[in-house]
Amino acid sequence: MSAAMSAAAREEVLELRLKGLRLPGFLAHYAPLAKKAAAEGWEVIEYLGELVALEVAERADRRLKRLLEDAKLPTDKTLTTLELARYPVPMRGQIQELCRGEFLSNATNVCLIGKPGTGKSHVMAAIARALIERGAPVLYTQVSELVEKLLQAKRDLRLARELKRLDHFECLALDDIGYVQQDRAEMEVLFALLAERYERKSVMITSNLVFSKWEQIFKDPMTTAAAIDRVVHHAVVLEFTGPSFRAEEAEKRTAASAKEKRQ
Repeated sequence: MSAAMSAAAREEVLELRLKGLRLPGFLAHYAPLAKKAAAEGWEVIEYLGELVALEVAERADRRLKRLLEDAKLPTDKTLTTLELARYPVPMRGQIQELCRGEFLSNATNVCLIGKPGTGKSHVMAAIARALIERGAPVLYTQVSELVEKLLQAKRDLRLARELKRLDHFECLALDDIGYVQQDRAEMEVLFALLAERYERKSVMITSNLVFSKWEQIFKDPMTTAAAIDRVVHHAVVLEFTGPSFRAEEAEKRTAASAKEKRQ
């Protein structure tokens, strides 16, 4: 900048350039940090290092916020609220390993299979949250809702575009595939999604149906076999065999209510 420019003009030009370079952290902190640097006698490199660290930290915070907004996760289902002690020790280890996210690099899938109320959705949401905190784009959705969107996209002749949009997510967390009783059109778009991501991007799927009963979903035996093959070829399978958490909680509420009435 020209030495003839006033300090205010130089500051205005600098701020315009920072805006143009999309450095909001620099823009917010360069002036107060410069005063601190001058007061404490920092070297120029120390000042720049602190400024860059603030920009990096705020950029990471903004990215995490954006990923969480895009993911549409249930807010109350995290590792913190997950009662890991309720699961067998080997499964606890698998859950913690999956939270590290290494399976994404190999497009490995995760299948969470078991009876209703055993915590499948909570575990999947907790893993999804951990993946997002490591910077991976994830979408959490009910299978029924996603199938409806895919059907609408197909009717509008933009199914390929919608599948490409979903390709942005490194992992799709698909909840309750067992509840969806597809007609042929629904089955076809769901199969198209699984085929599109096969060996490219990961999916996590919860199901109340064991694989031998997936013909209830895909109707046709050959399509069922092809779908299962694509899902489990590279997959970690978590089997939930314990009692229903929801049933236990209901029993506790009933017992507590009965106790209050007796008192």
